[in-house]
Amino acid sequence: MADEAKANGNAAFAAGNYTEAIRHFTEAIKLAPSNHVLYSNRSAAYASLQQYAEALSDAQKTVELKQDWSKGYSRLGAAHLGLHHYVDAVSAYKKGLEIDPNNEALKSGLADAQSAAARSRAPPPTSASSPFGDTFSGPEMWTKLTADPTTRAYLEQPDFVKMMQDIQKNPSNLNMYLKDQRVMQALGVLLNVKIRTPASEDTDVPNAQRSPERKRPAEAEPVKEKEQEPEPMEETEERDTRERKAQAQKEKEAGNAAYKKKDFDTAIQHYTKAFELDDKDISFLTNRAAVYLEMGKYDECIKDCDKAVERGRELRSDFKMVARALTRKGTALVKMAKCSKDYEPAIETFQKALTEHRNPDTLKKLNDAEKAKKELEQLEYFDPKLADEEREKGNEFFKEQKYPEAVMHYTESLRRNPKDPKAYSNRAACYTKLGALPEGLKDAEKCIELDPTFAKGYSRKGAVQFLMKEHDKALETYQEGLKHDPHNQELLDGIRRCVEQINKASRGDLSPDELKERQAKAMQDPEIQNILTDPVMRQVLTDFQENPKAAQEHTKNPLVMNKIQKLVSAGIVQMR
Repeated sequence: MADEAKANGNAAFAAGNYTEAIRHFTEAIKLAPSNHVLYSNRSAAYASLQQYAEALSDAQKTVELKQDWSKGYSRLGAAHLGLHHYVDAVSAYKKGLEIDPNNEALKSGLADAQSAAARSRAPPPTSASSPFGDTFSGPEMWTKLTADPTTRAYLEQPDFVKMMQDIQKNPSNLNMYLKDQRVMQALGVLLNVKIRTPASEDTDVPNAQRSPERKRPAEAEPVKEKEQEPEPMEETEERDTRERKAQAQKEKEAGNAAYKKKDFDTAIQHYTKAFELDDKDISFLTNRAAVYLEMGKYDECIKDCDKAVERGRELRSDFKMVARALTRKGTALVKMAKCSKDYEPAIETFQKALTEHRNPDTLKKLNDAEKAKKELEQLEYFDPKLADEEREKGNEFFKEQKYPEAVMHYTESLRRNPKDPKAYSNRAACYTKLGALPEGLKDAEKCIELDPTFAKGYSRKGAVQFLMKEHDKALETYQEGLKHDPHNQELLDGIRRCVEQINKASRGDLSPDELKERQAKAMQDPEIQNILTDPVMRQVLTDFQENPKAAQEHTKNPLVMNKIQKLVSAGIVQMR
């Protein structure tokens, strides 16, 4: 259930619905509170909503649960960066790089954090940058300008007020406005000096010296308010860009809503409009590709994914976004492979996606595609008739004691028909003759798995176990086979040989070398190890040596005696 909730969260995140993704990840966390990946995913969703405090809490929990996972530190650094904790962000990214030095996301995040930290340490503009800095500081500036009749009139002009506010904020900006006579007049008032301006020259010159062309003050044309200067082009472009981005996000949200309602045509229209408004966000393309995938328009889906990858690399977009586009393309290729019978393009695409970001969902899709490819190949190669022919060829070589050649034909027979227990049985016999006992045991067990009633499978397995000196196990195998074929002579002979060896070991008739070899082999057997380390059995063995009365009671317990018999068969214990 946790995996299902996680998958739903991943799907919502991929669709850009971060609030829904958080809800699913929260549900998954309740079911699996120690899964670090769930906290990491929810942190990413919170960060996408710019809820950095919540993103930080989840990132810290991720690192707490999995301290050697580099992605946790990537989440932690991103959350700190969003909260303007630049020093903590740098520290988090560096810790992640100690674990994974080649992680591009961590490198990029560290560079961003260091750059932001450097900007935050840069000193703000000070009054020292202008010789008139103190002149414009504090409320005294406005008091002086209000007291003077000339500048008091200027205070009713918005553009003048804006210029004075700009100068007060950064006195160095005074140089930008020196051509404005009102600013020069204000500077004179603030410095308590008379600054000559073209407007003041007429009043300073005696009447007799005035030029006849100049009008008297009463006749002078009214002074026009200076028109407000247009905003700089850069600010206008930035505002337009922000507005387009905001509108693009609204189109995306509308597309997401239409997608949930399965109104695919409307969703495509909104995603298309979003990308037209902001072609630097490739999520609009990947979302549209998801719609095409749902509609079965796989060619269109692949085109959008290819365009998203190309544009994402041009913009150096988040590697996860590029990986998402590649994964979506691979999914479309898998759908197409069901008709084309060619899974290789999908496999290659998933592998490329994993080089961008090792996402568990992508890895599962890759494994599924590889499995489908293998099953398809087996299905195309399946031919029971040819399988029987190859098995007969193997039998001929077996009779001639050409065991390697026989193995080759039995293997080809199994490729043609992997469900044939006889081929496994025959190949097990070949491996036994070649001394490849582990391979023979594996084939014999597969034979029994395919046909539990096939006595030959038990005979093959018992023979391999006997040669491996595991006489007690061989005895059990032969006895199991007799349940299906009570009169099988091979099984009966196998039981006789096992009993002889077990009795020989019980009597202590084994040579020192045989005993040493059997004991060494037995000590590697997990079952024997468990018996010897069992406190109850250790006490039983002690009682057999030191307390005959207690030992007599132990013999009445069939479970205890069965374990003792195993130790006897292995040569570990001798009964006298």
